[in-house]
Amino acid sequence: MFQTSAAKNLAVQPQTGAVVEGGGHEFSAAPILLQYWHIVLRWKWVIASIVAASLAAGLVISLLMTPKYTATARIEISREQKNITNVQGIESPEASRDLEFYQTQYSLLSARSLAERVSRTLKLGSSPEFFRAFGVDISNGSFFGRDEGPVTAQERANREALAVQLLLKNVAVQPVRNSRLVDVGFTSASPTLSAQIANTWTQQFIESSIDRRFASTSDARKFLEERLNELRAKVENSEREAVNYAQSKGIVALGRSKGADGRSEVDRTLVSSDLEALNDALARATADRVTAESRQQASGQNASPEALSGTSSISMLRQRRAEAAAEYQKLLVQFEPGYPAARALAEQIRSLDASIAREEARVRTGRSREYTEALEREQNLRAQVEALKGQMNTQQRDTIQYNIYQREADTNRQLYDGLLQRYKEIGVAGVGANNIAIVDVAKVPEKPSAPKLSLNLAFALLVGMGLAGLATLGLEQIDEGLREPSQVTRALQVPLLGSVPDVEDEDVLGLLNDTKSVLWEAYLSIRSNLAFSTDHGVPRAFMVTSTHPAEGKSTTSWALAKVLGRTGKRVIIIDADMRSPSLHHFVNMTNDRGLSNFLAGENEWAGSVVETGSPGLSAMFAGPTPPSAAELLSGDRMRTLTKELLENYDHVVIDSPPILGLADAPLLSRVVEGCIFVAQAEGVAIRGLRASLERLRSVHAHVFGTVLTKLKARQAGYGYGYGYGYGYGGSGDAKGDAETSVLK
Repeated sequence: MFQTSAAKNLAVQPQTGAVVEGGGHEFSAAPILLQYWHIVLRWKWVIASIVAASLAAGLVISLLMTPKYTATARIEISREQKNITNVQGIESPEASRDLEFYQTQYSLLSARSLAERVSRTLKLGSSPEFFRAFGVDISNGSFFGRDEGPVTAQERANREALAVQLLLKNVAVQPVRNSRLVDVGFTSASPTLSAQIANTWTQQFIESSIDRRFASTSDARKFLEERLNELRAKVENSEREAVNYAQSKGIVALGRSKGADGRSEVDRTLVSSDLEALNDALARATADRVTAESRQQASGQNASPEALSGTSSISMLRQRRAEAAAEYQKLLVQFEPGYPAARALAEQIRSLDASIAREEARVRTGRSREYTEALEREQNLRAQVEALKGQMNTQQRDTIQYNIYQREADTNRQLYDGLLQRYKEIGVAGVGANNIAIVDVAKVPEKPSAPKLSLNLAFALLVGMGLAGLATLGLEQIDEGLREPSQVTRALQVPLLGSVPDVEDEDVLGLLNDTKSVLWEAYLSIRSNLAFSTDHGVPRAFMVTSTHPAEGKSTTSWALAKVLGRTGKRVIIIDADMRSPSLHHFVNMTNDRGLSNFLAGENEWAGSVVETGSPGLSAMFAGPTPPSAAELLSGDRMRTLTKELLENYDHVVIDSPPILGLADAPLLSRVVEGCIFVAQAEGVAIRGLRASLERLRSVHAHVFGTVLTKLKARQAGYGYGYGYGYGYGGSGDAKGDAETSVLK
């Protein structure tokens, strides 16, 4: 907006802005944080009250709460189970390394089944002390049955269910960061009970882990037992079929071995063993026959003596003959053949020759018989071998099916042996040590863990701030009045002529008489902006109106009239609010004559004009209250009065009645160049302001702009930079003493 040099000290100059219709300068929107701060300042007492009430409630609740005691036990959960045997469990060693392992353990620590185990172990369902620690009366017959005497099964079940719910509600599982440790805490009104339950909880967790392990191996053992029974029957049947088949086919296995694949292989049967033995005998018989044949050929009829000299008897006879022949030749050297000694030796030689001949004949006969026998034995053995070969071929064909039976029996036996070994391993798998260990047992707490006054007050403070924020938001939504100058042009689509600070309880008239006061400089700035609203400067005749009373309309009219009078102009201000006149209070005069007299028929208006004592400023009061002010204003006398006043004065300022609910302001708008619309900051809702402006536009009234009044110090950032608060006294629109009246 355009301002004079005197007004520049009053308003925060916008960094940028666009010239708007009517000569105004559009305010730039304030930073969002500053807006929030002003909202807080606007509702500070509401916020403070809600926060204080929340803190008080937190304090009272903390003092009334029953002390709670928390006992904590610490356990260690290892990733891998430690085995004292070299027997592998039924799960893979890598199974426990999964990322969800510890999350599973934490969930198991909070499981309902574990709470039920603890409840059964400590018999909490029938423990009055346990229920009293949580403020539960088990004598309530509608749900728990009687406190004394026997209870029914349904009542017992109800108590057990409630005990489990209380356990789950008050147990806390807190893993220690970056470790395998877990803290298990329990909170109740009894420190002894809290420690007992915390220790029982960890112990039952260990036992439940062991039970789950044994339960899982039990299922595995049951399954393996069923499979072993099935495989045992299969092994028996397959072995029985193999034996029966071998018996029916005459397969007699003498030896059995296993191959590289672990399967049984038949090496020797009775037929193969006989065939092997006969084959060896046949080979020896063949060798004997060949030897005998060669000897027979060597000892044939034409065989040389050397060929027959192989026997010891013939060799001996030949040696004796050689000796006798040597003696005989020695005698022939000295004697004649007829010499008796020579004849005796010759006879001996003939006898030895005959013996040698007989012995050679006997040898030839023996070798021939030996050959014949060797030949017969060879032929017999060969016939037997050929027979066993045929039998062996048949048996080999039968062995194929026998091997099939044997392999089936071996396979079933291997499966049976493997399952039997696994069954034995599972039987001792539970010997491994548990992977859960108690590090610290829970001790009976000496100090209560709750309530924590500081924590409760901090929480109450947060709740109070949240409720205060919601309340402030709701009040802000309900309070739709103008809060800052920048809203005027945006919300009402009219120029902003200026803003007037709220001077609270200070003397408004005294401030207007002081040309150095902030109030005077604010209206001087408005007058400067009003000078740009027409092509001839400040309008000669204009009225000041508002939506409702007490928005600063009369004060604005009086202030603008005084400012115009101080500029050397002759100005007259007319109090046209004949229903609730107030102008006479500004000058401490009586309201005996005024506008109503002229409108009622008096032709002399000069007698109703009074001097105010301010330079260049005259006034016409409202006069006696007429029965119908609208009827008086609907005639032409108001137009005539205005025209005559403009002939004697430079400016005519009319203090108009409010717009809504009355017809006076639209009627007055016909006799002036335009009107100034006054709106109180945080006053009338924007929709009411728009309705008022629409009424003016509907009668073709020209609105020069809006004056925003009663701008608080907390909104000084939008229009004023002073470090102290402002405030009006009584409203110039209301009846009362002008010296003490303020704008409310």
